[in-house]
Amino acid sequence: MQSILIIDDERSIRNILKEILQYESYQVEDAKDGKEGLEKLKNKHYDLVICDIKMPGIDGMEVLERAKELREDIQFIMISGHGTTETAVEATKKGAFDYIEKPPDMNRLLVSVRNALEKKSLVVETRILKKKIEKSTQIIGVSESIRQILETAQKVAATDARVLILGPNGSGKELFAKYIHEHSNRSKSPLVEVNCAAIPSELIESELFGHEKGAFTSAIKQRIGKFEQAHGGTLFLDEIGDMSLSAQAKVLRALQENKITRVGGEKEIPINVRVIAATNKDIQKEIVLGNFREDLFHRLGVVILNIPPLKERKEDIPLLAEHFIQQICEEYNYPIKKITNEAIDLLKTLNWTGNIREFRNVIERLIIFCDHTIEAKDIEKYVLTNSLTYKNEEVYEKFTTLQEFMNFSEKEFLIRKLTKNHWNLVLTAEEIMISPEELNQKIQKYQIQKVNG
Repeated sequence: MQSILIIDDERSIRNILKEILQYESYQVEDAKDGKEGLEKLKNKHYDLVICDIKMPGIDGMEVLERAKELREDIQFIMISGHGTTETAVEATKKGAFDYIEKPPDMNRLLVSVRNALEKKSLVVETRILKKKIEKSTQIIGVSESIRQILETAQKVAATDARVLILGPNGSGKELFAKYIHEHSNRSKSPLVEVNCAAIPSELIESELFGHEKGAFTSAIKQRIGKFEQAHGGTLFLDEIGDMSLSAQAKVLRALQENKITRVGGEKEIPINVRVIAATNKDIQKEIVLGNFREDLFHRLGVVILNIPPLKERKEDIPLLAEHFIQQICEEYNYPIKKITNEAIDLLKTLNWTGNIREFRNVIERLIIFCDHTIEAKDIEKYVLTNSLTYKNEEVYEKFTTLQEFMNFSEKEFLIRKLTKNHWNLVLTAEEIMISPEELNQKIQKYQIQKVNG
């Protein structure tokens, strides 16, 4: 629901406007003067302000100027019973959407309110789209490990060398792949991503190499695969450790010959693709077990980047917190929030088994529930009581019966396995050795919801 703040020193005007706007299904609050209005604007986000110009103390023009300093996209409709053309021009120059004389014509006011809110929505959408277009990948960190990896990434980006990125789930492997592509000579060409763990083994070859019409029962038309889509650019094979051996053999051939053949086809198609691969698995162990081809490992691993878990780079936590606070507050259109040193110190004590992905989700949760400043007490309230990242002793103290603890542990186990497998229910059920139907029942039982991160 869109929110409106009315600032006027006349109670009767506030009450009439509030009643009419609430009838139109807007969320409405009011303030009796400029000082109270500015306090409310500092503490809460509003989509539109209807503000009187002539008020005791802080007048409407000053409220307008100071509010625009807080949030430039907030819309203002100025009203006054003592207005002139010069006043209207001045208000417009300072950023007001409209100027209406008292007593306001309600039909005109409602039209102006709708138009102002539409403009506000367009401004926000345009800003978000512009940021998405202009945004370049940032690697945040001052730790020695990240500094060395970033230095290697910068050097290899200027070449066409294949890169294999190793590291646990949520550590930022995809981020480094994007960084290498953006700093390469192929940056103006596409970066095509394939999550090998999310695609069933019987479909992975069609996904990568495409297929001809009639190649199999459901192949009702020709399909162009990811290798062809990435021609001239970069192909990022995420979670390549989960790829089937038959698909591995075809990827190896494509890398050796720079050619592919669509499923069900005979024609060889030349490709010009740089391949970056990533996995959270111990590839050397997978080779010994016969799950991964050693020759493919050597083809992919011209340069190998080992991304450390967050628990091994805790000196990066202050920078990461600042980065995500700014990023998430901008996404939600919130004023930028602060975080205390005590809160940072507490975050550093946690294990962060979900790494950067988990850390970002926690910061997002804190931004949603905290006021202007994130304090240590907020970490205790919104993080420690919702996570297994705190000490085991505290986990045990939380429960009074064995069944409560078993339910809690099972729910956390399922969340982690589902997250690891990118919410592929079939793959997760197979890994934990239950049926997909039983897994779905447990998801419903514990009210587990998918969290993007």
